[in-house]
Amino acid sequence: MNDRRSDQSLDATRGSNGTRAAGLVSGGSIPGLSRPAFTLQRPAALQIPVLIAVPHAGRAYPPELLARMRFPDATPLRLEDRFVDEVARQAATRCGAALLVAHAPRAMIDLNRDPLDLDLGMFTAGEDEKKAMRLKMPQGGTQSARSMRGLGLFPRRISGMGELWRAPMQPIEASRRIAAVHSPYHDALAGELGDICAAWGGALLLDLHSMPDLPARSGGLAPATHVLGDRFGASCARPIVDAGLGTLHFAGAEAAYNRPYAGGYVLDRHGVPRRGINAVQLELARSLYLDDRLDRPGDGVEAQARIVADAAIAMAEALTGSESDWAQAAE
Repeated sequence: MNDRRSDQSLDATRGSNGTRAAGLVSGGSIPGLSRPAFTLQRPAALQIPVLIAVPHAGRAYPPELLARMRFPDATPLRLEDRFVDEVARQAATRCGAALLVAHAPRAMIDLNRDPLDLDLGMFTAGEDEKKAMRLKMPQGGTQSARSMRGLGLFPRRISGMGELWRAPMQPIEASRRIAAVHSPYHDALAGELGDICAAWGGALLLDLHSMPDLPARSGGLAPATHVLGDRFGASCARPIVDAGLGTLHFAGAEAAYNRPYAGGYVLDRHGVPRRGINAVQLELARSLYLDDRLDRPGDGVEAQARIVADAAIAMAEALTGSESDWAQAAE
């Protein structure tokens, strides 16, 4: 994302009819930095009823956060969907979709986790305070499988690296991050999808992520390079998913459906097909668009952006039930 940002809040950019004005606006704030937690780009004329969102590519690390990391060089590389926002930006431009990009890093807070998906073992709170926190958690205070593995709302550990932090977190810091980053991001996401749905009669969220190279699939099938997830049918109407999968296959991608990635909290919260708002998660293998070191954008960014844009157009056509000249307009 370039550095030319508007200081307008998202609420301040609504026009007289209640819809958001076109342009680049920012929202939320990153604790410890004078930077927005995310930016939302909506083209002057939205060409398709699609919002492309990137929750895990944030690279704005406050110095204090880096100082608390046990492995400040390796942790960001392991947690980030490294530079997949570059693919998203080009894809959104090609197909005329809206674009929401988080700048707060996943190491600070995971936007694809429920705000109550906590690992109580990483807090300095006393037993009474932890009991109060546990009472707010779902399932009677039982930690989720993800948080048990160290990948809850606040990542705690990674396989092969162990504990990520030098010291526990204070509960007040957790509350601050949720209020400054998580809540405004999801409010903006819901608001934009609502605006698109009101204008078009339906909306599609394409939640873009990246993944390490996967092993070969059973039966001798080549490893998947793209994984489209819809929470096993809960977050998106099947014809829309089929359109996306068909486009991926046509582009020569090794596409998989829901395995090993079916999506997470973002799809659970925002995908409501019966209300016209559909949501899918798309994972891209990082080796497709990063350099040989998997560190910087490589030569494959443009090709992957084209595939993502084509998939977005095909799914938008399935959503609206009509073909269009969007594909030609995107060229």
